[in-house]
Amino acid sequence: MTDVLPLAGFVVGITAARRAEELGALLVRKGAEIRYGPAIRIVPLADDTELHEATLRLLKSSVDSVVATTGIGFRGWVEAAEGWGLGEALLECLSHSALLARGPKATGALRAAGLSEDYSPASESNAEVLEHLLESGVNGQSIAVQLHGEPLPYFVDTLRAAGAEVIEIPVYRWVGPADPAPLDRLLDAVLDGTVDALPFTSAPAVASALAMARRTGRLSALVDALSSRVVVACVGPITAGPLAALGVPTVQPQRSRIGALARTVSEALVSRSPRLSAAGHAIELRGQAAIVDGEWCDVAPAPMALLRALARSPGRVVSRRELCSSLPGGGEEHAVETAIGRLRTSLGGGGVVQTVVKRGYRLAVDS
Repeated sequence: MTDVLPLAGFVVGITAARRAEELGALLVRKGAEIRYGPAIRIVPLADDTELHEATLRLLKSSVDSVVATTGIGFRGWVEAAEGWGLGEALLECLSHSALLARGPKATGALRAAGLSEDYSPASESNAEVLEHLLESGVNGQSIAVQLHGEPLPYFVDTLRAAGAEVIEIPVYRWVGPADPAPLDRLLDAVLDGTVDALPFTSAPAVASALAMARRTGRLSALVDALSSRVVVACVGPITAGPLAALGVPTVQPQRSRIGALARTVSEALVSRSPRLSAAGHAIELRGQAAIVDGEWCDVAPAPMALLRALARSPGRVVSRRELCSSLPGGGEEHAVETAIGRLRTSLGGGGVVQTVVKRGYRLAVDS
């Protein structure tokens, strides 16, 4: 029996722009194969006119409170300000404001800049920061909110409804990918059944992927794939929002961290891997491969698609016509017969797949 890594045989698609390689490395370490298809790109801070304008507006205002939502975002803001010759003025302005840090990384960034936080919630949540501000009273106050890649409409709108003037600091704005081809190929791979999981780290990445699918007439098929066969993981509920609106189920880690997201993907893939006993053999399906009696078996995409179809109802006879629809891109009954032959060869024979004359095929599951 050979040692097989827990995610060997699974293919994971990654749409992230920032920290994509970090997420990929965590999954590769467990044996997964990674396909990258960036759905977004980050506007360089030094070139971001919106951030520059928001910073100038803040410097001209008397700001009562500043919310730092992320450590990397706050550091990037300060570095960009220094590049514009506004670094000292920004830090001076912030030193006279109440500083609220969403979590420990934002707290660390404030302290590294020579500042000190006035409040940081134990929950590391924007919701608790918002609650603290509202309880403190914000009517008539000016509050700057450092964003990170995506808007915080509920947070900002609630403050404005309570009477505050809000300056949004758009750090690391995300726009569509410069080259959409990798994302296009990734969506094709999802639809042809050769991607087993799609983790998302931001709502803009989700929205961009869905928008491409919609533009190219693939949205309905993509939603079907994500709702049935593919593990869809999101770093948090905001990221999952665009998918939830389409009825796509997602799994989410308890903490919004890259490492936790990788663990959630791993656990979901392993838990959904069919395991069965057929013709005296222990078989485990691993996305794009199979393990028979503890031994690794390479299975080509078409035979693998048929094995998954047969394993959905172990022991049930599945007709050739029904199996045609399971082939990547569809196919005829002759293609099914050819793929079944290749499947038997890949699994080492042994009668795992039985032919039922004039009816179709079934897995010879042990009673």
